[in-house]
Amino acid sequence: MILRLIFLVFVLLPYFIILIPIQFILTCLNLPFWNIMPRLFYKFLAIFFGIKVRVIGRAEKKYPTLLVANHISWRDIIAIGSVAKISFIAKSEIKKWPLVGFLASLQKTIFVTRTKRSDTKRTSEEMAKRLESGGALVLFAEGGTGSGTHIRPFRSALVGAIFGVMKEVGKKSGAKKMMLQPLAIAYTKVQGLPISRIERSKLAWDKSASIGDNISQILNSNIIEVSVKFGEPIIPNANDDRKIITKQCEIQVRKDVVALNRNEKFS
Repeated sequence: MILRLIFLVFVLLPYFIILIPIQFILTCLNLPFWNIMPRLFYKFLAIFFGIKVRVIGRAEKKYPTLLVANHISWRDIIAIGSVAKISFIAKSEIKKWPLVGFLASLQKTIFVTRTKRSDTKRTSEEMAKRLESGGALVLFAEGGTGSGTHIRPFRSALVGAIFGVMKEVGKKSGAKKMMLQPLAIAYTKVQGLPISRIERSKLAWDKSASIGDNISQILNSNIIEVSVKFGEPIIPNANDDRKIITKQCEIQVRKDVVALNRNEKFS
């Protein structure tokens, strides 16, 4: 706890004071390399919160990509953000959280109102613009957080945005391909030892606790290993059925999460 407070004072706070204003300008003006500092910030947060990230596979970089992932805790965001240059799709409530919402906006997070079906169209259009410009987005397709052991059915509504992009850019010469990439997240070790099912469930986001309680729990936790596995990219066609291809991503993520929880080796 003391070491983390020292790290906060001498590393994170100076970062906030010096680099956050620069990041604000880069984001507002949409200048190149805007996504470099958020990744560095996530690496600092990983150290601060005691998160050790194990990466398997690699994020697709050649083409605009929608990464379709499971979701366990807000540690997921730190783990993914520290190893890939991406933006997130998040629930609109986060935008109102003190500081967290501001920082999320600096990373060009796309906010969606889940309680309004009408917002799906607006979100899909914003996702389409981001993908068309060559960006990479992470969609937590379960629509909420899970236990880390079981994967809930993936929702296909926002996955459909990628097909809208393909139909639009397909009219242009030299249009780039679009990719879907399954992304599996699992909490595999505590202090270097394999994690039990009960311990894993305790690391999941506690919806009944306040933000402060969750932060306190993380600050006082041991070193957690988070395994992030980038699956084989899927090259969709503009006329593919979004429900079928979303199910394909769900099956791959479920398979990978089970393997990660069992500490199986990957070639």
